[in-house]
This record gives sequence, C-alpha cells and structure tokens, in this order.
Amino acid sequence: MSGASDIAARSGRIRLKIGLRDMGTLLGLLLICVVFASLSDFFLTERNLVNILQQSSINACVAIGMTLVIISGGIDLSVGPTAALTAVVSASMIVGGYPVALAIVVALAIGMACGLGNGLLVAYGGLQPFIVTLGTLSLYRALALIYTGGNPILGVPSSFRVLFQTQVWIFPMPIVVVAVLGILAWVLLAKTPIGEYILAVGGNEEASRVSGVPIARTKISAYVISGGLAALGALILVARLGAAEPTLGNLWELEAIAASAIGGASLMGGKGSIVGTVLGAIVLGAMRNGLTLLNVQAFYQLLATGIIIIAAMLIDRLTRGRE
Repeated sequence: MSGASDIAARSGRIRLKIGLRDMGTLLGLLLICVVFASLSDFFLTERNLVNILQQSSINACVAIGMTLVIISGGIDLSVGPTAALTAVVSASMIVGGYPVALAIVVALAIGMACGLGNGLLVAYGGLQPFIVTLGTLSLYRALALIYTGGNPILGVPSSFRVLFQTQVWIFPMPIVVVAVLGILAWVLLAKTPIGEYILAVGGNEEASRVSGVPIARTKISAYVISGGLAALGALILVARLGAAEPTLGNLWELEAIAASAIGGASLMGGKGSIVGTVLGAIVLGAMRNGLTLLNVQAFYQLLATGIIIIAAMLIDRLTRGRE
C-alpha cells in the first residue's frame, strides 16, 4: 500500500513541476514571437499565425504519442516509417476506389499494429526501446518501399482531401484535430488510471511492479497510441499533398522528440507534459517560420533547432539535479 501511495505522491509532484515547465515553454514561445515580430511585419498577422499552427499540427500530432512513450520510459524511432507505410497503403486504397472511411480505418489500424509490434518486443522481448524501434524504423520503411516499388502514389481524390481541408471558423481542420487530440491526451495522462500507470512506470518501474501496476500492458498501450497518431499525421499530410511517398515521414521521429523535449519531457522517463509538447511543436514551427520570413538558409534553421533541443536538455538536467 505504501508503494502505491509513494507513486501517487510522486505523480502529484510531477504534475506541479510540469505546470511550471509549461509556463517556461510558453514564455519561450512568446519571446520568439516578440523577436520575429520586431524583425518582420508579417509575422504577427492572422494569416501567418494560423499558418504556423497548421505547419506545426503534424509534428504536434506525432509528438503527443511520442511524449506518452517517453514518459513511460521508452522511445519510438519508427514513427516516420510507420507514417510512410500507413500513407502509401491508405492512398493506394483511395486511388483504387475503396471507400475513404475504410482506407482511414485501415491506416489507423496499420499504425496501431506497428506500435503494437514495438510494444510487444519491448514489454515481452526484454529488448531496449532504442534498439527495437531502430530496427523497426528500417523494417517499416522497407515495407513501404516494397509495397510501392519505391514509387509515389499520386492522384488522391478530393473526396478524401476535403476532410482535412475544411475550416472551423478561421482554423483549418488539422489544427482542430490536434487541439482535440491534445485535450484527450491530457485527460488520459492526468485523469485516468492508464495515465497514472504511464507516469509511474517511467518514474520507477520496479516500484510500480511491486505496487501491482500492469507494466507490460502500460508500455504496449503507449506504443500503440504513438503508432496510431503517426498514422493520423500521415493522413493529414496525404490530404495536404494529394499524394503519398514511401519516403514520407523522414526525420519525423527527431522532430517529435524535439517537441517533447522542449515541452519538458525527460528522456529518463516519468516526466512530461501534453500541453508542453504541443507548445514545443509550436515553438519549432514559429522559429522556422520566422527564419524563413527572414530568408535564413535551411541549414541555419537546423542549427537553431539543435541549439534549442540542447538547451531544453540542459534545463531538464538542472531541474532533475534539484529534485
């Protein structure tokens, strides 16, 4: 009983610190906006702000799933190839005349199946998450390439694209979808037993096992959600482009990890925030948008991203050192 109370107390402390870290991420975002607004008159226009949110939506979608995995003590390097595999299969079905609803269901099912495979190998195979998902990164990418013969799938009809191209007030549908996902993920993490389990397993797996937490089921659930959200991100991108390529999703895993880290997730597990992750994705989107408006070359944008990620990790390290 004492083990369970310790975990509950730890979860409460984690949530308090996450709230403080969210404020830090928000202040960082505001600082970026102030800097770029002073350098470009177009940055703070309604059109550009909506554009930043739309550009950040896919990364935020994938990063929400990644955050749950990271909090549970794992990592998912296969989200990009998972997205590619689901994209080419669903696009080929839609182009081939299958019902759009069926193609979406199949895409989400494939994404969750990829996540399930990762989770089973980690939970029951006794393998390190980094090694498992590094292997499935190659496996899922190869399956996407084999399925298409390395060729893109073109001509996705408007009957599918319109689903993610409509607007709610001034906001494109991808922004609305990610906002709803963020709320649902926050509720899952903060208000449900599986959320408590994810925090507990990542914070102290052995104590969680002694307290009766279902370790394997918790880890598998996190990976399944991550795979499903990677598939959803792929569907949003396919709708935007009207095509699917087997190389889709390149470096998505790094983008998602970056958003999670900026938002306060610790790669040691047991710590993270859905609100912080969404803010982290917007931070990356705002920074790239601002640098693009200033005609800064792409490799300097990569440099800035790297600096932000390292700074976020240093802040996390200092924070943990004071716990």
